[in-house]
Amino acid sequence: MAVCLLFKDSYFITSIMENSSFDTNAMPKFLGGHVWLAGAGPGDPGLITLLCAHALQRADVVVYDALVGPGIMEMARPEAELKYAGKRGGKPSPKQPDITLSLIEYAREGKRVLRLKGGDPFVFGRGGEEAMRLAEAGIPFRIVPGVTAGVGGLAYAGIPLTHRDHNPAVTFLTGHGASGKVPENINWRAIAEGSPVIVMYMALKHLPNITEKLLAAGRDPDEPVALISRATLPEQTVLETRLSRCVADAAAAGIEPPAVVVIGSVVSFREHLDWLKPRTEGGC
Repeated sequence: MAVCLLFKDSYFITSIMENSSFDTNAMPKFLGGHVWLAGAGPGDPGLITLLCAHALQRADVVVYDALVGPGIMEMARPEAELKYAGKRGGKPSPKQPDITLSLIEYAREGKRVLRLKGGDPFVFGRGGEEAMRLAEAGIPFRIVPGVTAGVGGLAYAGIPLTHRDHNPAVTFLTGHGASGKVPENINWRAIAEGSPVIVMYMALKHLPNITEKLLAAGRDPDEPVALISRATLPEQTVLETRLSRCVADAAAAGIEPPAVVVIGSVVSFREHLDWLKPRTEGGC
């Protein structure tokens, strides 16, 4: 599915900060020996915050995840050390204790350390765990929120997260627990009966199990479902289906992670709100 991004060039944001009337001196000072835990958004460079861009331009070390969108790392200053710390299922990945220890060690060397995560660091991103270790080690840190995929990804798919005529509540959950399996402490019946919209992160691998649990708990088999793969990126793909057949349809369509799954009647708005459909004239 072709999409039109609002910001194709990551340097566009840098030029805004450098050449406009924007006062970079008004930004917080990024001091040596400090760690900033920042969210880079769901992928499109235009969705990072000015504070995150500010940090990228000043960090001595950037420890970044696999889900940081392409082009965003180009905003880092040329002298910065870039350290990849991405974890992807089924592939050799850095261990979490080693990643956290590296943040502490870099900070103790007096460096400005940016821990850059896809989405928001406190939404299924282990940012809370890393911040706790920094606090225990006496390392000063700042949290820089980001646009999480469960919000930004739905917006780029033309699906409103909430609509006052459809859902007064929404549930976010992860389909991938610390054990690598479906989390065991989720009350699936309560969610199935009480949440009109469900947004799931990292659920593709365990979608058959999750779907079975929701259907067994009484969820409507014909309820609309959307799977949003590579949200906000040029290769974004959106599959619209129904709960009872979403597993088979996802397999047939070759949907790959990272993907966000949304269940609920708000998916039906996509028919009218898919603003990223390819245009024959003009832009987005």
